[in-house]
Amino acid sequence: MRALVVDPAPFERAAELLTRVIESVLVERGSVRLAIPGGSALEAAVRARSTLGDRWRSVSLTWVDERCVSFADPESNRGTAARSGLFEATASGDPEPGSARSPARVLPLFRDGESPPAAIARVEQALASGFGDALDVVLLGMGADGHVASLFPGRAEVWPGRVVHVADSPKPPSDRISLTRAFLATARHVILVAAGASKREALRRLLAGDEALPAHGLEGLVVVTDLGDIESGGDGNG
Repeated sequence: MRALVVDPAPFERAAELLTRVIESVLVERGSVRLAIPGGSALEAAVRARSTLGDRWRSVSLTWVDERCVSFADPESNRGTAARSGLFEATASGDPEPGSARSPARVLPLFRDGESPPAAIARVEQALASGFGDALDVVLLGMGADGHVASLFPGRAEVWPGRVVHVADSPKPPSDRISLTRAFLATARHVILVAAGASKREALRRLLAGDEALPAHGLEGLVVVTDLGDIESGGDGNG
């Protein structure tokens, strides 16, 4: 792990860090491949998008996971992202063609009515052809059990490839499409937000090097938390 950052306003701080690393990748490459979560950590992406302004159009955007529900469902990570202003979408949830407010590329992990095998085949091909088989920046949230994306403790290493269908998520809804840990690990910059007392035990396990946790060992990992009593397992406190 690169660093632990303790801040009473973790989502604001995560947004600042996310903006900074996106800007640094844009300077290097002229574009950035970004994967974002749903849940409360999405707030950091929304704040970063506001700060980036027109530079957001140089982003290729995808998700670390999506629930296999319709775009209109409140549980849809992609639907929530669109409703939060991260991209403009048609009624079916596909990116609005020619939108000047959307990223250069938007890759859904799940489309309405799609079977999980069809979703995986489509996303695998798109990650290879449109994302160069890698990510630059990943934003993650973490559950109280230590899961990130839809990768749950003790299960993340068994899945090959870039994308996996999780049919039995311990957290409902149970049917999900997730990027694998191996694909998340292609990113040079990983920002994980762990806010609130419910995350304390999982965060302590992560900082102690618990190999059962999917975020363990991700290079470039920066953890942002509001838990001031957490002892750092990294090399700095930001």
